[in-house]
Amino acid sequence: MKCVVTAGPTYEPLDEVRRLTNFSTGKLGSELANYLVEQGHDVALLLGYYAAYRGKQQAQRLDTFTTTADLRSRLEALGSANFGAVFHAAAVSDFTFGPVWDWKGGGELVPCTERKVSTRKGRLLAELKPTPKIIGELRNWYPRARLVGWKYELDGDRARVIRVGGQQLAQNRTDACVVNGAAYGAGFGLVTSGGNCLHLPDAPALYTALAEFIRH
Repeated sequence: MKCVVTAGPTYEPLDEVRRLTNFSTGKLGSELANYLVEQGHDVALLLGYYAAYRGKQQAQRLDTFTTTADLRSRLEALGSANFGAVFHAAAVSDFTFGPVWDWKGGGELVPCTERKVSTRKGRLLAELKPTPKIIGELRNWYPRARLVGWKYELDGDRARVIRVGGQQLAQNRTDACVVNGAAYGAGFGLVTSGGNCLHLPDAPALYTALAEFIRH
């Protein structure tokens, strides 16, 4: 089967030298891509430009992405290539920068227009704007594919995270959601329709379960 795997972080520029990004190494998605190749699948891996993982990469196609908009355009472009599964494991930045303002005396705000915002300005205000939700567009680009999203949650408990995973399926017409993070606890959960959640103790067990999931 032809598969797409996204891995690693997007970033959003503050100016031409500074950026906002996520703590994501790209390891999980890269290892998943390797496992799928070993199982006989044809894999296109989209990897964040600043992913720190330096292990082997076996995907038949490897492309790098930068911003959220760049990742979105690459996924959309692949949508016509008859992929049977998409594993959207990339850590997509939830925010991008709007205007940056110099906070003058008396509360006056002056837009910063420099290519590199100077630290000599003192206190600044930066607007954060939500980025588009790529996962909500995948079904339009890959109408017949198995779509697997991710939810990494820090607050709440396991039951809440499983509910959030189920909501992702309903809202985005995906087929499964991998949930993990401090709120879930050790291991991973593979949430499918009906709120069912298969607990998986570690990453290798997750890769095996995902490969099995797209067989059916």
